[in-house]
Amino acid sequence: MKGFLVLRIVAKMLIPYILVFALYVQFHGDYSPGGGFQAGVIAAAAIMLYGLIFGLPSARRLVPDAVVETMVGLGVLIYAGVGLVGLALGGNYLDYFVLARDPVAGQLRGIFWVEIGVAITVSGVMLKIFYMFAGRRRRDDTR
Repeated sequence: MKGFLVLRIVAKMLIPYILVFALYVQFHGDYSPGGGFQAGVIAAAAIMLYGLIFGLPSARRLVPDAVVETMVGLGVLIYAGVGLVGLALGGNYLDYFVLARDPVAGQLRGIFWVEIGVAITVSGVMLKIFYMFAGRRRRDDTR
């Protein structure tokens, strides 16, 4: 894509807005449609766009494989951790009501952290799939 100057410039201009939109979807997912899954996919799509325009090695420098693999596990740990905190506080697994003195505040706190965990995991999984498929070679590729 080095010869496509317009695509490179437009991508550099759009990627920050795509990431901001992912944050918007993440933090307004409690009150409107959206949340962790959608935000994770949108954030991963921004990195995928970067990889398609600037090359897979550039994307892997921006978000290395080790970070992507850590994201997959970290999100699951956050999600499970919210459930374990609920158990430790005397509630059921993923019982958000015990996470604060006010049950409504506990609900909001629990949903927030679960959605953060989902976003991190989904983004990591989507990037891992992209890296694996984009990094493979064709059988007839002689490079």
